Amino acid sequence: MVERIAGVKGMNDLLPPDSAQWDWLEERVRSVMQRWGYQGLRTPIVEPTALFVRGLGEVTDIVEKEMYSFVDRLNGDPLTLRPEGTAGVVRATIEHKLLYEGGKRLYYVGPMFRHERPQKGRYRQFHQVGVEVLGWPGPDVDAEVILLVRALWKELGLQEGRDVHLELNSLGQPAERAAHRQALIAHFEAHASSLDEEALRRLHTNPLRVLDSKHPAVQAVAETAPRLLDFLGPESQAHLDAVRAVLEACAVPYRINPRLVRGMDYYNLTVFEWVTDQLGAQGTVCGGGRYDGLMEQLGGKPAPAVGWGLGIERLLLLLQALGRIPAPVPPDVYAIVPDAAAMAPAMVTLETLRQAGVRAVLHAAGEQGPGSMKSQFRKADASGARFALVFGGDELAAGEVTLKPLRDGQAHQQRHSLADVASWAASLLPGSDNQGLA
Repeated sequence: MVERIAGVKGMNDLLPPDSAQWDWLEERVRSVMQRWGYQGLRTPIVEPTALFVRGLGEVTDIVEKEMYSFVDRLNGDPLTLRPEGTAGVVRATIEHKLLYEGGKRLYYVGPMFRHERPQKGRYRQFHQVGVEVLGWPGPDVDAEVILLVRALWKELGLQEGRDVHLELNSLGQPAERAAHRQALIAHFEAHASSLDEEALRRLHTNPLRVLDSKHPAVQAVAETAPRLLDFLGPESQAHLDAVRAVLEACAVPYRINPRLVRGMDYYNLTVFEWVTDQLGAQGTVCGGGRYDGLMEQLGGKPAPAVGWGLGIERLLLLLQALGRIPAPVPPDVYAIVPDAAAMAPAMVTLETLRQAGVRAVLHAAGEQGPGSMKSQFRKADASGARFALVFGGDELAAGEVTLKPLRDGQAHQQRHSLADVASWAASLLPGSDNQGLA
C-alpha cells in the first residue's frame, strides 16, 4: 500500500465552502483599493535571505527563530520564504525605479511564512493584505492609510470603536529614539533582577522589544519605563498632532498607546494598530507605521514610506465571530438531464445562460449514467439553486425545457423555448421581477 502524504503542519488547505469566504473578502479588499487609487503589486514568495536579515535585523524573533531559509542546491544562493511583505515591496521599488516619476500607492495580497507554533489565528503559512505608500513624507499620508483601513472595515460591516479599536503612537526620529533608548536601557538595568533571560539578551541590542515581553515581571518593569512620547522634539510632535487632527476631523475614535513600538530601527514617527477584544490573545488585526529609513537601509536612495499589514486568517476569524460573513452564493439553476441524449442541448443552453450572468450547474453523469430523476432533484435541492432546468424527452421533442422552482414563494413551473434562451435568461437572475417567467 502506498504511504499517504499529509500536508505540512501549520500550512493549511483552503477548501470549499470556506474558500468562498476568502473570495468574498479579497473582492471587497480590491474594491476598496481601486476606489482609493491604490495599485496592485505582486512580489515573489522567495527572496534573498539577506533582504530580511538586513531589513528586519538579526536580533529579531523572525530572523532568529521563524524564517524558512535554505540554500538553493543549484547555485548555492541563500534564499528565504518571505516572512512579511514590506521588504520585498521596497526591494522591487528600488530595483525597478518605481519612484522615478513620483510617489506610489501600492497594495498586495498573498502568503507569508513563519515557523511558529501553529494555533488558531496564527499559522506557518498565513496570508496578508498589505499597503505601502512610498515617496510622500507628510502626516496627511499617515492619516490616509489609517482611514483606508477604516474604509475597509466599513466595507466588511465592522464598526471602529466597537468591533475594532485604533491605537496610535509616535516613535519620533532617530536622535529622539537614541535618547529614549539610553534612558530605557538605564531603567531596565536598574531592574535587572526582574528581567528574564530573553529580556536581558535584548537589553543592549533591541531594548524596545523588551517592552513587548509577555513575562509578568518584565511587564511590571515596562509599565514604569520612560515613554518615547516624552522624548519627541517639536517637529515630531507636530507630525503626530497633524495626524490626530485629520483623524478627529474624520470622526475616527482612537487612543494614544505610549507602549506601542516597533523593534526595527528604520521605523519612525507614526505607528498604529487596529485591535479587537473578540479574539483573545490574538487581538491585533492590522498594524502599520512610517518607515522612512528602510529604502536607504536596503540600498536605495532615501525615500519616505508608510504602510500597514493585515492578517486575512485573523480578520476572517473576527468576521465569523461577529456573524459578518455572508452565506455562500448558490447557483441560480441546476440542470437535470434524464439521459445522455439530453447532455448536448443542456450544455448549449447553459452556455447561453452563463453568458447572460446566470449561475448554472450541470448535473454530471457517473459511470452508470446521470442517475434517476429523483436523485437529481435531491442534488438540485441540496445545491441551493432557485430553479431546476429539466431537459426531459418530451421537452426536447418540443424544443423546450421545463423551469421548475425549488424554493417557496416562486412562480409556478413553466416551459421555455430552447431556440430563444437569451430572451428568458434575465428572468433567472436574482432580484428579477419575473421570477423565472419569460
